[in-house]
Amino acid sequence: MRARRSLAAAALVTIAFTATACGGSTDNAGNGAGADGPAKDGGAITIRGCTPENPLIGSNTTEVCGGNVIDAVTSKLVRYNSDTAAPENDLAESIETTDNKVFTVKLKKDRKFSDGTPVQAKNFVDAWNFAAYAPNGQQNGYFFEPVAGFADLQCPDEECKTKPKTNKLSGLKVVDDSTFTITTSEAVSNLPVRLGYSAFVPQPDAFFTDPKSTEFGKMPVGAGPFKVTSNTATEIVLEKNPEYTGDFKAHVDKVTYRIYNDAAAAYTEVVADQLDFTDIIPSDQLAGDQWKAQLGDRTVVRDSGVHQTLTFTPNDEQLKKPEIRKAISQAIDRKTITEKVFNGTRTPATSWVSPVVDGYKEGACGDACTFDKDAAKKAYDAAGGYKGVFQISVNGDGGHKLWADAVCNQLKSNLGMNCQVNTTPDFKTLRTQIKAGELKGAHRSGWQMDYPSIENFLTPLYTKNAASNDAKYDNPAFDKKLVDAAAAKTPGEANTLYQEAEAMLSDGLPVIPLWSAATPCAWSTKVTNVKVTPFGTLDMSSISVK
Repeated sequence: MRARRSLAAAALVTIAFTATACGGSTDNAGNGAGADGPAKDGGAITIRGCTPENPLIGSNTTEVCGGNVIDAVTSKLVRYNSDTAAPENDLAESIETTDNKVFTVKLKKDRKFSDGTPVQAKNFVDAWNFAAYAPNGQQNGYFFEPVAGFADLQCPDEECKTKPKTNKLSGLKVVDDSTFTITTSEAVSNLPVRLGYSAFVPQPDAFFTDPKSTEFGKMPVGAGPFKVTSNTATEIVLEKNPEYTGDFKAHVDKVTYRIYNDAAAAYTEVVADQLDFTDIIPSDQLAGDQWKAQLGDRTVVRDSGVHQTLTFTPNDEQLKKPEIRKAISQAIDRKTITEKVFNGTRTPATSWVSPVVDGYKEGACGDACTFDKDAAKKAYDAAGGYKGVFQISVNGDGGHKLWADAVCNQLKSNLGMNCQVNTTPDFKTLRTQIKAGELKGAHRSGWQMDYPSIENFLTPLYTKNAASNDAKYDNPAFDKKLVDAAAAKTPGEANTLYQEAEAMLSDGLPVIPLWSAATPCAWSTKVTNVKVTPFGTLDMSSISVK
């Protein structure tokens, strides 16, 4: 299925979405699908969940624990095809431009939020203005930087003692209830591709009554196929949205995200038919394909836009030297870890970008990602080494300790480092400690693509002050190169410039690539039509109860 868009007049260019094909899975099906059966409507399922870092607001959610829920309860202008990740119009009837600077968006007129109110142009414009206005503190606010007037919504000083000039983006204009325009400060060739990310969700009128309401953050109102009916520390419950009239209706009536602090516990419950789906398989079960022996055809490994890295904490003075960082990277035998710990469900990374997206360039990391323990040890000693304990921090609810132990053991053996793994109770705790600057050494980091583009693996992670720039990387030349790439006239020209920006990361190594992930998933005997998307997530419109 491709995007539904209106045909353009002769003088008008209609955005052509670029389909990004994903490689086949390493098991059951190339599109990440499990065994099919008749798609029966009704019933309830349970899915492994995790604790969201923030309230369930699209413009303030940058991680998958909350993002998976938001994706289920919201619709955006575009969605990404569950087989190919190709963008397709969803709430948008059309997105048109003649110059990649002024975009006219026309909405489908029959769409409603779960509270019964219509989805109109103002709901997008008001939500995007709220997200971009710096005093609102929305982590995804920087996604609106290309829109004209963004600078006027930013704080003049770091503590925002002086308010911005305005709280409205000059580049957003409501034309009528079903039409609005987006004007960017520079040409942005891939803007429509970005618009399926949760930062760009519309918000209902009720949201603006009290945007800081804790109740809305627990029980968000969206225009997606589901709505949240319960949200506690142990589970988040979704039920079908009766107001939903879109093309991606779910078969199941109810979905419960059960919160786990231990990935092994979730796996055990899938084996026992007490949980219907998990997207994390414990490393000890991957070894020797034990999980396949237990679950048979109820498994799949989906090539996905997920990339794992190790981020050096910016407040660790001993890691300021690039030579130390490079030595650590060269001392890691990625091939052995991906084979022994992950049983081939990971691929050693040679780039900061996932191989599944358009623009990927193999070898961008250079020799820093090539295992060479002799060169690593020589450079490490010449740079003065690392004094004291080098700590690798991981979250305990994500099944990361085994590979982190393996990395530590290699650093001990190959560099003589005193390396230890620090395990937090859950992902939320790890993120809190990272943002508070409480950690030294390095911490696990990963990126699940928001949209299928090389740009998405660069801009949110490495531009100055980006919400997910945990390394605090600051390189004006890098930022400028990204601006030039966004303004390129063709995807090919843009990718070349994005690749040039990526190459700059090899100089300072703020983050070292570890491996690209295929997503191993498993499910119970109770469900069928299980499909995993190129994002490594469950396709909620396909799964059904037997």
